[in-house]
Amino acid sequence: MAILFNQTRDLPQYGHKQWQSYFGRAFDVYTKLWKFQQQHRELLDGAYGLKRWQIGEIASKIGQLYYHYYLRTSETNYLNESFAFYSAIRMRAYYSKANKEERPDLMVKKLRYYARFVIVCLLLKKMKLVRDLIRELAKLIDDYTGIYQPADALEWSMVLQEIKAFMDADSAVQVVEHDSSPVVLTHRLGPATCPPTERSLSGASPLHLAEILIVGNCADQVKFSELTLDMFRMLQTLELEPQELGAAGVGAGLGLGLRLGGGASSVAGSVSCEASPVSRRPQQQQPMENGSRRDNPHKYLLYKPGTAQMTMFLASSFKELPADGVLLLYISADGERCQPSPNGGDQGYEDGGVVTNSRRETAETETASGRLRKPPLAGLKSPHCIYPGDIYPYTRKPLFLVIDSDNSFAFHNFPNLFGQPLVCLMSPEEAPANFADQRQRGSLFTLFLHSPLTAFCAVCNVSTAVVMDWDRAQLILDKFLLEAGRQLARFRQIDVAYLQFYRDDFLRLLLLRYLFCSTTLRLHRAFRGPSFYPACRPPLPEQELAESAPLQKLLLDLALVFDTRALFGLGD
Repeated sequence: MAILFNQTRDLPQYGHKQWQSYFGRAFDVYTKLWKFQQQHRELLDGAYGLKRWQIGEIASKIGQLYYHYYLRTSETNYLNESFAFYSAIRMRAYYSKANKEERPDLMVKKLRYYARFVIVCLLLKKMKLVRDLIRELAKLIDDYTGIYQPADALEWSMVLQEIKAFMDADSAVQVVEHDSSPVVLTHRLGPATCPPTERSLSGASPLHLAEILIVGNCADQVKFSELTLDMFRMLQTLELEPQELGAAGVGAGLGLGLRLGGGASSVAGSVSCEASPVSRRPQQQQPMENGSRRDNPHKYLLYKPGTAQMTMFLASSFKELPADGVLLLYISADGERCQPSPNGGDQGYEDGGVVTNSRRETAETETASGRLRKPPLAGLKSPHCIYPGDIYPYTRKPLFLVIDSDNSFAFHNFPNLFGQPLVCLMSPEEAPANFADQRQRGSLFTLFLHSPLTAFCAVCNVSTAVVMDWDRAQLILDKFLLEAGRQLARFRQIDVAYLQFYRDDFLRLLLLRYLFCSTTLRLHRAFRGPSFYPACRPPLPEQELAESAPLQKLLLDLALVFDTRALFGLGD
């Protein structure tokens, strides 16, 4: 059984089909095991000495299976399934006596369970529970180090510091009630966050976002597990809100097979009135017949990948793309600049690109042969970099690029070689000093694409907002996005790629939030010059939009809500 579980973890992440049979077998085995221990709890407890932490281990494994299934399918409802099992472990205190055992490995299991539970709760925006879990984890780490004096004590202290730093950085703006209690904001796609499609922008053949590759490789950006803050924000931006599940049980909305209700027997000390979590073999969610709900696009998450790994996942995404599908490549990475070759002939490579591993690892690392790899000679290119030319082959199909880097300029002349729909959104290369120092807390450009109102507050140095003001500002922002879409529709020279991408809810939202970012930074007094503004290819009428009286009026109204009018160079 352990071998079967490890197989699901060690299977290649890329591809859609080859791993499904392994997950199916793992779910079947753990479903039977979970049902067996429920039906025979008294016998197992009395005759065989079943311990509570062993039940917790089964539940933890099922929670991990659901979480990894979410990572492979991108369906957020499986997070609810994972949460159900992790929550049951905590409520029933299955690991409560782990620190009473002489075996430190049981305490490590408990610590790992807490770290995994925190990730799931972060993704589901259960922030109050996250704070409770962090306090409990801190106490558990103190107990672990005090009782066992383990060699990995420093590692667990670093895990705790990572979580706290991640939480602090993600709270760029605190929205509070009048009594100062925090308000939890969600940023996944839902009916309230999806601007309508302009009719004049919907005439071209529609495309839909099908494959996503999210790459995070900023050396100093806060992260938890293998998610940088930029990755964490972007993956939520490109997901649908999980469906609310009724009393029928977690996962009932997915139409999955077996429901395992609570058995009559229970181990001593368990709460008999609690509903047992439901273990079911997942099936892919299908869109509703009326089209009111679509599937989440399939995505890969790559944390500090090597060049070979990134190329392999990009090729897999390209291969799996359906005929009417769009591949979105999002890269948040440090830049790699280089000098053009003296003899030329390096189109697509002359301006550098983005690194594929940490700058601390690129100077000299040990190769497989045991020798040291030296930095590239003058005129040669670094092998640990993704250049625009590396992406050219994948423009044979519709491609939507988002480059967030201090060397985004390298992608400014990205050519359309095959005539397929192609759009590239690029971050500013520079930021005012007070914002540049904050990059380790997440990129401002990505924040605009994730939560434009939070980003607006960030550039206005607003750290706390009352929920009433926030709601007023959100209404103004919605009007801005609607008006920007209308004005974009009146622009006659718009590239046909925008027309085709605009029909997709996710891509439309990214484009309109990009325009809000561009307009805000162009009118903000602290951002001066082209290198402080985002850019896109093919070009959009960004300067004309920034000079539009209706959009300026809305931006002014937004600034007045937070009393930051003086920061913007707008007319009266």
